[in-house]
Amino acid sequence: MIRNLFGAAIFAAFLFFGYGSAAFAQDVTLTSRDGTVALEGTLLTFDGEFYSLDTAYGILVLDGQGVVCSGPGCPDLEAYVAEFTFSGAPGLGAVLMPALIEAYAARRGLALHRIVLSDHDFRYVLRDEDAGRDLARIGFRITSTAEGFADLLADEADIVMAVREVRPDEAERAAEAGLGDLSVPARSRIVALDALVPIVARGNPVQSIDVETLTAMLAGEILDWPALDEPVILHARTPDAGLQQAVEDQLLAPLGRAFATAAVRHESDTDLADAVALDPTALAVTRFSEIGNAVPLMVEGSCGMPLAATRRSLKTEDYPFTAPLFLYTPARRLPLFAREFLSFLSSPPAQLVVRRAGFVDQGREAIGLDEQGIRFANAISNAGSEVPLPELQRMVNALRGGVRLTTTFRFRGGSTELDAQSSGNVADLARALESGLYDDRELVFVGFSDGEGEWEVNQRIARRRAEAVRKAVRAAAITADPSRIRLTVEAFGEAMPMACDDTEWGSGVNRRVEVWLR
Repeated sequence: MIRNLFGAAIFAAFLFFGYGSAAFAQDVTLTSRDGTVALEGTLLTFDGEFYSLDTAYGILVLDGQGVVCSGPGCPDLEAYVAEFTFSGAPGLGAVLMPALIEAYAARRGLALHRIVLSDHDFRYVLRDEDAGRDLARIGFRITSTAEGFADLLADEADIVMAVREVRPDEAERAAEAGLGDLSVPARSRIVALDALVPIVARGNPVQSIDVETLTAMLAGEILDWPALDEPVILHARTPDAGLQQAVEDQLLAPLGRAFATAAVRHESDTDLADAVALDPTALAVTRFSEIGNAVPLMVEGSCGMPLAATRRSLKTEDYPFTAPLFLYTPARRLPLFAREFLSFLSSPPAQLVVRRAGFVDQGREAIGLDEQGIRFANAISNAGSEVPLPELQRMVNALRGGVRLTTTFRFRGGSTELDAQSSGNVADLARALESGLYDDRELVFVGFSDGEGEWEVNQRIARRRAEAVRKAVRAAAITADPSRIRLTVEAFGEAMPMACDDTEWGSGVNRRVEVWLR
């Protein structure tokens, strides 16, 4: 009878773990609108939309619109204020997230008040002046990525601001605490794109650096600049900073290296870039968004093919060391206001705010064939020796007349699992298909591979990956009209490498699925 009455309004706790953050723990009775059925229990939470009730049937989550609450523990529906807290890296919390909160408030016509609590803590109060009441109180704790995850475990935060991906030990502790698996795509969203970039001063003549040399310098194995005959002065953030942890996780750990103990440490990304800019012998790795007055170096492999960090190369992931800015959420229901704000982050107005705040947004761009001359020339000249000339000609003919979208799909460590940025690209491209943006056009998923193995085998692997990505996008575009758009697949294997295949990072750049629009 309960199932018949409430239908989709009731969800067993084992199908949806976690609840809102505001606890009540008082007895209430929830009665259906027609009065035929009532449920008694202890009210655990109310998030402005759903009640979480501990009943004789277990913990149930009920839609507030379908029931009437009675009892001393019932919340005041009119006075309800959504409360949630962000904690983590200043790379997001200092500028970007406040800018997005302010833009969201303006979009909804809400008054915004910022209350400074300390040097590292502040709160936003969003108020509906016409109704004369507060709608949300949003706290910010500006600490570090690691502290953000710690605050989530301690129930002192609801959303983590991270400049790196969650580490395995952090994900394990979160799962043990009942917060879900933070390593799966559903538990994170990318707010802006960024990358790890080596920087030097303008007085340093070096323009590009081999990744092997770079990591050896960071590990203290190479002590001098070959071009300067001067010692390398390493600069870095403090060990607990998210940036420093990202450098260790992405650049050094895959090669079994550790960061050198002799380095000048800095408390902020700004201080790091400023110090490097003043010393021609200095070297550091910072975020693309925090280069400041320093000069970024291109990275390359042993075969050359230097890759520069640019807005477009971050969007396409043609630059190998991308480091997106994440928000991590636990597997519990956040207040409706928080969920609506998180949905806003993927909208075009939010992407404009991201760009204006000095970060790389996720908006798709089209790259014409005439803008890819250098890419084609470098890639084809380094194509695998086994690739026959007719195959190269077929590739050029197939892509002629189309434009490449910056939406690109890459994979983790040679597997078929998409990396974090690419997982977000699936949902983003699916939304575009659902909106009709590409109606009466053809989207071509073009698979490429590294050069390890026979080229016929690589071409088959590239095709399978392209077909898998197409399948994932098609499955995510639930409301798209399949009769209005063609989704096709091409594969060219190792015909157009972007980097040297003699390293894992280079092979990772080459294993990709591009999206072309015709």
